[in-house]
Amino acid sequence: MEDDFLTNAQEQPDEQTLDVQLRPQTLGQYIGQDTIKESLLIFINAAKQRDEAMEHVLLSGPPGLGKTTLAHIIAKERGVNVRVTSGPAIERVGDLAAILTNLAPGDVLFIDEIHRLGKVIAECLYPAMEDYALDIILGKGPTAKTIRLDLPKFTLIGATTRMSLLAAPLRDRFGNHYHLEFYTPDHISQIIKRSASLLSVILPETAAYEIATRARATPRIANRLLKRVRDYAQVKNAGTITEENAIEALHALGIDDLGLDNLDRKILETIIQKFNGGPVGLGTIAASLSEDTETIEEVYEPFLMQKGFLQRTPRGRIATEQAYLHLGLEVPVMQKPMW
Repeated sequence: MEDDFLTNAQEQPDEQTLDVQLRPQTLGQYIGQDTIKESLLIFINAAKQRDEAMEHVLLSGPPGLGKTTLAHIIAKERGVNVRVTSGPAIERVGDLAAILTNLAPGDVLFIDEIHRLGKVIAECLYPAMEDYALDIILGKGPTAKTIRLDLPKFTLIGATTRMSLLAAPLRDRFGNHYHLEFYTPDHISQIIKRSASLLSVILPETAAYEIATRARATPRIANRLLKRVRDYAQVKNAGTITEENAIEALHALGIDDLGLDNLDRKILETIIQKFNGGPVGLGTIAASLSEDTETIEEVYEPFLMQKGFLQRTPRGRIATEQAYLHLGLEVPVMQKPMW
């Protein structure tokens, strides 16, 4: 179901070029997350005045909110280079050593999905973060030798969507921790208008707001929807976007007024129509829809719960009264909680 990925905040393989094109380059261009921006500006300027590396930074929050963008902005504002990698990509200690020894003083190392680092790799990072040194063991058994490599003072920026999976010793070595929150419709609307100007698209205020209210409070999804609305207007209206054809495009993509897509509605319909509104287990829902449990639990359920359409209980998932009303279904007279 290709359209369902429109509202998936994970970056798709063909989107990297678009994301880079639309990515803000400075804190001044970055819209939203005002408290985080103010704090970062202080730490960046303090490090510049002392001419030293910033403390290590941990960015957490749902996908698509701008963690990678902030990492690049920190490096640019600090005036240093950024090296980008991810937790799963660092498979051996040698890989980590090659990355760290090639950094220049003050450089930023950005590790996306840092919670997926292997245990041995994470343990090697501890002295690198604290003492700017890397201990490497050469050989095995009684003849094994430990060599300590001195590293330049660098800034590690880690990004994670699963804070609970990050080992406590690694988490405690970050001097700054910022949790990115979902964006307001006004901020998303501003982001869409900025992206439209970069794409040379004329976008009315009303059309931008219509897209913003369906973007799940996530910039990545907002930019993806803007691109699809642009394509629709190009074919249907000679490239002119109006409020009306923006709504038509979004409805054609299966996205309703509140931002629910086809799979969102199928999840709710399955709970209501097949299991009398619940409670029903996650595995049962996934099997009924031929979807994997992780996709439902991590991508779709948080948004449905945020909208008040779904409840998680010890006995399973329950569709709320708002879910019945949104789908145009009759609310059961006696719908009592069963937990």
